[in-house]
Amino acid sequence: MSSERIEEHRRRRRQRWLEVLREQGLGYLFMAPWAVGFLVFMAIPLGWSLYLTLNKVKLTPNGFDYTWRGLGNFRDAILLDHVYPVKLLTYLQEVILMIPIIIIFALFVSLLLNQSFPGRFLFRAIFFLPVIFATGQVLTELFSQGAGELPFIDQYNVKPLVMEYFGPRFAEPILGILGKVVIILWYSGVQILIFIAGFQTISKSVYEAVRIDGATPWESFWKITLPGAVPFIGLNAIYTIVDLFTFPLNPVLEEIKNNMFKPDTGYGYASALAWIYFAIIFILLSVVFLLLRKAARRRRRV
Repeated sequence: MSSERIEEHRRRRRQRWLEVLREQGLGYLFMAPWAVGFLVFMAIPLGWSLYLTLNKVKLTPNGFDYTWRGLGNFRDAILLDHVYPVKLLTYLQEVILMIPIIIIFALFVSLLLNQSFPGRFLFRAIFFLPVIFATGQVLTELFSQGAGELPFIDQYNVKPLVMEYFGPRFAEPILGILGKVVIILWYSGVQILIFIAGFQTISKSVYEAVRIDGATPWESFWKITLPGAVPFIGLNAIYTIVDLFTFPLNPVLEEIKNNMFKPDTGYGYASALAWIYFAIIFILLSVVFLLLRKAARRRRRV
């Protein structure tokens, strides 16, 4: 190969690398604001919080005083604390019960709102309005005034019946859910919209074909609608888990905040409680992702 061809080959290769670098550089340029924001507002605070979990932190006139404890904060949270584990397990039971209730409620409401009837856009807006208005401070104020609870629990003496039939172990989370029925209605707006968007991906010709074959609406729901909504059920499960675990009136978050300002616990112990809470959320999300992956594999085999 002559020197001219070698030089031409090098020139073309250099040009290709410049084009690739230019394209990737534009991508990195667009990602730069997010990367800087993540580093400043997420990565550094998370790293500092993880460091605090390994120390006993005291606020002194000269600043923070750090005393190394290793895993002592986690050990105290699990073995010595008599309040946090109880609130954590109780709220975890409530969330596990509320997630399928919210998803099933959103699924059936979205099926109704997906039908053609006069004024359906108005009804969709009505179901989504609580998502806009029920923000943290507004929701806290509403519940402080008793607007978030339904009076039938006291009026019909439901609590003794639940205690009798379900026992004290399961009665508390069930009563907690009954007292948060309004939350189930308010926290279903986004899930309803996701399901409606998912139903739009199913071709109407499929429904027309099975209707010609004599399938009933019930059969078309089980054979077409529900299998087509499986990915959106998983998406709604992930969204609902994150939404409920960051609920403004969450007793676990309240306990973490209280320990943050106690002189005998402080920031280090509160950070350990927060990381335990995060680990449980991460495990639940991992379970949902595994179930979604298995469901996707089954659909591919079919």
